[in-house]
Order: sequence, then structure tokens, then C-alpha cells
Amino acid sequence: MKKGWKIELLKNSCKVFDDGNWIESKDQSPSGIRLVQTGNIGFGFFKDKEDKSRFISEETFVRLKCTEILPGDLLVSRLPDPVGKSCIIPDLKIKMITGVDCTIIRTKDFLKPEFLRYFQMSNSYLKDVDARVTGTTRSRISRKNLGLVEIPIPPLEEQKTIVAKLDQAFAAIDQAKANIEKNIANAKELFQSKLNQIFSEKGEGWVEKKIKDVALVTAGQSPEGKYYNDKGIGLPFYQGKKEFTEKLIGEPKVWTEKITKEALEGDVLMSVRAPVGPINFATQKCCIGRGLASIRVKENFDKDFLFFYFKNIENQLTGNSGAVFNSINKNQIEQIQIFYPNIIEQRNIVSRLVNLQEQTNLLVTKYQQKLKNLDELKKSILEKAFKGELV
Repeated sequence: MKKGWKIELLKNSCKVFDDGNWIESKDQSPSGIRLVQTGNIGFGFFKDKEDKSRFISEETFVRLKCTEILPGDLLVSRLPDPVGKSCIIPDLKIKMITGVDCTIIRTKDFLKPEFLRYFQMSNSYLKDVDARVTGTTRSRISRKNLGLVEIPIPPLEEQKTIVAKLDQAFAAIDQAKANIEKNIANAKELFQSKLNQIFSEKGEGWVEKKIKDVALVTAGQSPEGKYYNDKGIGLPFYQGKKEFTEKLIGEPKVWTEKITKEALEGDVLMSVRAPVGPINFATQKCCIGRGLASIRVKENFDKDFLFFYFKNIENQLTGNSGAVFNSINKNQIEQIQIFYPNIIEQRNIVSRLVNLQEQTNLLVTKYQQKLKNLDELKKSILEKAFKGELV
């Protein structure tokens, strides 16, 4: 501990250290006093989500004896993820309260809320919180246990200096992350533009048919829940896109002995309920539920060509700002128009696209590693800051 610093329990560092209020659905109103919830608490920042705001009336505020939260207060989420994350409440020009799963903190004069917010992003704080959580199905921390977390507190002027340095460092890191995320988006857009180019040019000899002419479509059907198991008995069962990855469907978590509709290894699996359109390959024989359809190519048609074709039209099914279709059925899939060349040209196109996709994935992986490195840099800077080593 650096000379001149002290350790205080969190509860002893606050003028206000209270839980939010228990607000039930029947207590809510279409307008009035805004209810700030755990979903508004980001990791060190406030997530406005204005379009999803909930409210209570002034009458309800008085009846339930609610505690008003003020701009500059810290809100701590006592639920994951992670338990104990916090944000500072901005001035939204509206009266606000919070829910029972949040703790309201108004610091005493010797502790700047900005300093505490940064500390609550550090590994030291998160480990202390994690050691005090309870719950078997869902981790949470009680306000009592949260109050026992130890806070390193330097003199006020030093707190201001540390906060200023962290502001500067984090702003630079966040800008670097934004640039990298833009590069990732550009790399993915480049691959998508190549897809669009190939399938829009429709070279000489290409023909236009419907999916039903080149593939067999099977709509999923879910067995009754009583036939499910997690012991690997029967066939793997996939209900929807939950296990989807970039290309190959992930490991199953549920199996069933009651087989309704089957997909085979190599079948294209399509999500047919919102979001409609995402696809993966089946990696083994499996049972598919109502959220999926399997699409199995017929003779003299390349399954990877079909996969890339669906990738190209995915946005037409899903939509850029919400689903175009809430669901799509077997007949609608069969009626989708597809343009394609002969099998040899299909395979040539697939080869080029696979090569481009591998290059794109390699580039994206490198960028993602840089993002992880920047996150680690943030953690390192925070640890130095709260040991008094930040220079």
C-alpha cells in the first residue's frame, strides 16, 4: 500500500448505500419517473436503452417510498455479468429510481465517485466481490456482503490525478479498439461484397431454378419434452440456432430417443424462426426441431455452393433492421430462386470463396487478438493505478 493511502470498507465510504426498490409490473406506468435497471449498467458505463425505458407514476413513488437516484450516483449491479459492475448515473433531465437488484452509492467527500468507478473495473475489486457471492443457479451478492469489499483510498488530489490519467489512457485505448473493430467490419464486408459480386454477375451458362429443384427441404418438428435427455442417448437434438457457429453446428447439449425429423451430416441447417436465415452445416445425423429446416442437395449440386448462396441472401431473409420474416416455412424455402452454373464451375467458385474466407478469418483472428491485448492493457493499467504505481 502506498504511503498516505488507507483502506476503507465500501459501506463506510458512502453517504448513501441502499438497495433500489421492489417494482412489480403492476406498479409501472407508461410515463413518469424512470426506472433504471441492471440492464442499464454497463461495465463502467451507463447504457441508456431509452426505447426500452420503464416508468412509475409520482403517486407510486410516494406510495412505495422509493429512493430517488441522482446524477453522479453510482449504481452497482448485484447480478451477473459480472457481479458488482457499476456505472455513474448521467443527467438525463428526468427523475429516476432503480430496481431492487441494484445498490445505490453516493460517496462521502473523501472518495470521488469516478475513482470508485474505475476501481470497480479492476480485477482486485472483482475478485473480492466474487469471493462474497452466493447462489447456486444464479450468482448474486447481497448488499451486506458488497459493503464489506475493501477500497484503497488515496488523498483526494491524488484521486483526481489518477482519474485524469485513466481517462486519458482509456480514451486512447477505446479509440484504438474502435479502429480495430472497424477493420474487422471492413474485412467481413469485403468478403460479403465478393459473395455479392459472384452471385450477381451470373456468368455464361448459369441457370435459374427454385431451391426445390436442386435440394430436398425438410421442416423440423420437435419431440415432446419428456423424450429429451442430456446423457447422449438417441440422436443429438437441435431446436434452433443456439448452437450455430460460423459454419459447423456446435456440440449438442440435448439428445432424444423420439426421432421426429432427421438431418444428415452435410445438410445445410437454416434457422426458420426469428432470426430467419442464419445457416450452418450439420456435422452428424441429428434430430431437428421447429426452429430449423434441413436442406440437402440433390445429385450434381455442390453443398458448399448452396451454403455460400444462402450466405449471400441471408440479409434478404433476416433484414438489416429486424427480421423480414418472423418465420419461414418449407414451401417458402422451396420457392426461393437460385442461380447457378454447372457442377465444375460451382466447385471452382467454392474453392475461391473458401480461400478468401480463410484469409478473412485469419485477418479477423489477428484483429480480435489485438482487441484482447488492449483489454489486458486496461486491466494492467488499473492494477497499477490502485497500487499507486501509475506514472
